[in-house]
Amino acid sequence: MRPVHRRYLGRWACVLLVAALAVVAAGCGGSSKTASTTGATANLPTAIGKGEGKLSLIAWEGYTQPEWVKPFEKQTGCKVTSKYGGSSDEMVTLMRQGDGQYDMVSASGDASLRLIRGGDVQAMNPALIPDFKNFIDALKAPPHNTVDGVHYGISLQWGPNTLLYNTTKVKPAPTSWKALYDPKYKGQITIPDNPIQIADAALYLAKSKPDLGIKDPYELTKTQFDAAVKLLKEQRPLLKKHWSLASDEIDLFKNGDANLGASWPYQTNTLTADKVPVKDLIPSEGATGWADTWMLSSKSKHPNCAYLWTKWVSTPKVQAQQAIYFGETPANTKACPIMDQLSPGSCKQYHANAPASYFDSIKFWKTPSADCGNGQTDCMDYNAWQQAWTEIKG
Repeated sequence: MRPVHRRYLGRWACVLLVAALAVVAAGCGGSSKTASTTGATANLPTAIGKGEGKLSLIAWEGYTQPEWVKPFEKQTGCKVTSKYGGSSDEMVTLMRQGDGQYDMVSASGDASLRLIRGGDVQAMNPALIPDFKNFIDALKAPPHNTVDGVHYGISLQWGPNTLLYNTTKVKPAPTSWKALYDPKYKGQITIPDNPIQIADAALYLAKSKPDLGIKDPYELTKTQFDAAVKLLKEQRPLLKKHWSLASDEIDLFKNGDANLGASWPYQTNTLTADKVPVKDLIPSEGATGWADTWMLSSKSKHPNCAYLWTKWVSTPKVQAQQAIYFGETPANTKACPIMDQLSPGSCKQYHANAPASYFDSIKFWKTPSADCGNGQTDCMDYNAWQQAWTEIKG
């Protein structure tokens, strides 16, 4: 839910396709009509028109920094306003209730399919994004933003969810997610305020309790789901706070109110820059992750500026700038050398040149569905995750 984060890619195997999904496909000229997934490309723009002068974004914290927003505004004349989303749930709600107030959203994999199924976003034409051809193959048509061959957005960045700790307070250094469930650290732990956090508990249980048979942390039978929920309820008394914005977690670590947490590289970068003694790692059980997509509202009032923005943030330089600032990995393969120019070693640090196997090792966010893709509908859907999360938080 990143912000900041966001969030993670190809790991989204199970996608519920809705054959008669209704979407609004608005061209850059502003015309629109309702179409099915098979006809959603009929009204796609074939060129980007003149910018309308405005662009309103819902974004993860850290995704609309002045370093790349101001040059964009100067070049295009599109004045950017942005609202940070604290969670994927909040982003979905804002897009649905905004009635065209927001043009685009930087949706993570646990939100994108909900937006597509709800008709909240429209199809986009990747041919209008010159750098699309330079994206890693896994992000050209991933199941979290591409349905029946129709692109409902353009991939942006990706990254892992990490275990963050204060190096002077947490000794020995943790190697497992088990640290977040250890009574030893009661009152010092913080985790995201996000139903998708259930997947992190499931990922840990997949290794610590193999008898549960968890293979995919987003595809959980009731027994598996109940075990993850139980673990999080047991963890609740150990927590200092559930954080919504990345800045919330940053403040907790700065003030000494938290010494352990589920986090994103962005928090680590910010805290390290502020001389807070922290490190992060991907524990032995692996990690969940996010892959973010810029998606165009079906009611966008400034579609030309939206396309110009997508084109801008897909370029190697901006991809490199955002990757370094946020601590994530760019979709554009041409960004790697620029990252090293801006911050030596950052390309390797954020795995921008890693093989596909690294990408595939992260369990990226996806919207939980009752249909697990095995011919059965015995998995717990996202509504169940949301309800359980309310119970977990008490």
